[in-house]
Amino acid sequence: MKSKFISLLAILLGLIIIIFPVMGLIGVGSLIGLSVLLVSIYLLVLGVSIVDYNTSGAIIDLLLGMILLFLSIGLIFNPTLLGFLTEISLYFAGIMLIIVGLASLINNRASRYGFYIGISGIVLGVLYIIIGTYVANPIILGSLIGIWLIISGILNLLDR
Repeated sequence: MKSKFISLLAILLGLIIIIFPVMGLIGVGSLIGLSVLLVSIYLLVLGVSIVDYNTSGAIIDLLLGMILLFLSIGLIFNPTLLGFLTEISLYFAGIMLIIVGLASLINNRASRYGFYIGISGIVLGVLYIIIGTYVANPIILGSLIGIWLIISGILNLLDR
């Protein structure tokens, strides 16, 4: 039941990330902050749910979730932080997606699709860095994070 909830949560958060850029009602800082916030929520819930059988993986997920939570709150509520982190945030978000992919790869070794979840996080993180360097369009960048959450949720649902 826990894994089905987490899978559906990942799909829902991924859809929210993809839908919000289409609305165009919020600024770039808030959009990136919202994307990072939704990933941090996913990681925190995932860390709490796997603490029973994978303590090291849970600690990694919880630490990443807390780091991303603080970053997202700063991006949402402090507009000058985005100006300061503009160049770094693109690379940071891509690197964090790669690290989350690696954590998924480590945490889901027993899972049938865990390998693919981790690899998709790594590949989309690299794409995030490449596209962020040349395009810097928050709609595309937010969509990449949303795509990873949807892939992760669907593959987790298929695994059960």
